[in-house]
Amino acid sequence: MSDPIKHECGIAHLRLRKPLQYYIDKYNTPLYGANKLLLLMKKMQNRGQDGAGIANIKLGLEPGYRYISRYRSIDANSLQKIFDKVAKKFNKALKEGGKEKFLNEEWLKKNYGFTGEVWLGHLRYGTHGKNSIESCHPFLRQNNWRSRNLVVAGNFNMTNVDELFDILISLGQNPKEKTDTVTVMEKIGHFLDEENQEIFDKHKFKLSNKDITRKIEEELSMINILKKSCKDFDGGYTMAGMVGHGASFVARDPAGIRPAYYYADEEVVIVASEKPAIKTATNCAYDEIKEITPGHALIINQDGSFMEEQFIDILPKKSCSFERIYFSRSSDPDIYRERKKLGELLVPKVLESVNFDLKNTIFSFIPNSAETAFLGLMSGLDEYLVAKRKEIILEGKPHSGDLEDVLSFRPRVEKMVIKDAKLRTFIADDSSRDELVANVYDTTYEVVNKGIDNLVIIDDSIVRGTTLEKSILTLLDRLEPKKIVIVSSAPQIRFPDCYGIDMSKMKDFVAFRAVLELLEENNKSYMLDEVLAKCEESVGNPDAPNHVQELYEPFTADEVSAKITDIVRPKGMKAELEVIFQSVDNLHKACPDHKGDWYFTGNFPTIGGNRVVNKSFVNFMKGVTVRAY
Repeated sequence: MSDPIKHECGIAHLRLRKPLQYYIDKYNTPLYGANKLLLLMKKMQNRGQDGAGIANIKLGLEPGYRYISRYRSIDANSLQKIFDKVAKKFNKALKEGGKEKFLNEEWLKKNYGFTGEVWLGHLRYGTHGKNSIESCHPFLRQNNWRSRNLVVAGNFNMTNVDELFDILISLGQNPKEKTDTVTVMEKIGHFLDEENQEIFDKHKFKLSNKDITRKIEEELSMINILKKSCKDFDGGYTMAGMVGHGASFVARDPAGIRPAYYYADEEVVIVASEKPAIKTATNCAYDEIKEITPGHALIINQDGSFMEEQFIDILPKKSCSFERIYFSRSSDPDIYRERKKLGELLVPKVLESVNFDLKNTIFSFIPNSAETAFLGLMSGLDEYLVAKRKEIILEGKPHSGDLEDVLSFRPRVEKMVIKDAKLRTFIADDSSRDELVANVYDTTYEVVNKGIDNLVIIDDSIVRGTTLEKSILTLLDRLEPKKIVIVSSAPQIRFPDCYGIDMSKMKDFVAFRAVLELLEENNKSYMLDEVLAKCEESVGNPDAPNHVQELYEPFTADEVSAKITDIVRPKGMKAELEVIFQSVDNLHKACPDHKGDWYFTGNFPTIGGNRVVNKSFVNFMKGVTVRAY
């Protein structure tokens, strides 16, 4: 992506279904669980580089010993640093206890952390707020009763944090922060406490307190807790939690916005945000990896048994299409096919843009996430050329050049855009951003026929257009092509995201800026005030629609694209320029099972989404620069 954005976090949950000694005996190491979790998280490091954290719970440990371990880090290469610390613990154990004790479950559990059977890992992108150690998951809610301890990590954003915060206050709590992570954990924690108390009250006149503790751990219903605590949540989420006695859960939002997959065999249950991570960690067949059903939670009991159970009313499935376009690794076979299809479906627009002059057109992509869509574009061009050859050879249609030229012609492919420095431009202050952006990319020289060749460059999406304007187009124009065509495999990003992506302010979107200019040019700027009034009137109305959609209605997608082309065109650029976007219809053709498209269409899957976009527009009109949720 030429406009870097922070995005989805990653979660990894691992439950060893047998005692630790089983894995020590079979694999000759007590590090089986740690190694699996490290591999899971390494394969999802694309999902979070601002911080990482892991937690571990030991099962069946007698009182007097610590049974919960946790490490978090926001250092550079935080994931490796965390597991280096774990490795040091095990190296110390080997040195202190020798081989015999090192391979003894009882000794290890009593003396060293991270020797338990229940693991939770988290990779963080800080979409908003400070990147402090306190912001890193997993979060821990401690108590002296095992079944009241709660560890939570998630990939989520809630649209109604204020409402959830007020609910906590009404329950008598005094939360220390107004963040979605804290409010989610405290709400679940409240009903975990309540469930504990209900079971205690049921047995308090029949059993001793010690026996009641065992009963609580046996009878505790995670699904009841989730049903009570999640009923007010509005957002996209995959939440993973572990309770101190060893039960755990992974809950997915009712629209399936955020991803979650799992695999289970007789030794492990594994949950991750992406399928390739599970495939690599287990070498299982892809069809053995299951998707957690939206509105359901995978519950893993203290004894290692598991089941999927519904905890909330299910909404129409709107899983995030940006996962398919950009976020998730393309080593997932389904995502790979979908991204290739996105590129293939762009062929007609690209051919029209270069006036079908393939002989004088060079094709390339903006590294690296657009590479798969680029392969699809080239595959689609190959199919087009095959069809043309059939027309010439089989149907005798006229053509220029000799037949050998027709048969041997291949589209010209070159590496034109090179990422020259790993600069995190999206965390720079505005005054420094332009200078940083201008130096992120470099280009390949002396392959363009000056004034003759077209350059077609595919990107996976265009958010702000900053990098195009300040760096890429300026670089490419120095090569003196006849025309530059920038192709986005995603549709125009028109609306803020409120479910986990760092796209929350209207003014950031080049498509929105284009519409503002179109409104002014067409004497329709009065619509801004009309929509502002509607957005302000909608406050407190849970059924209010997305009023901001009205601003786009007077204009076609092509008109918006043309204006975006004007906006991103650098001053003094000599080459012709055209910016092409994927259509929403083609997006759905390429990704038929993942129809979450609210950032393109404004069709938000929850009522909180409409509330956020309306508030975001009000903020824009009033010059307020904070996010709208």
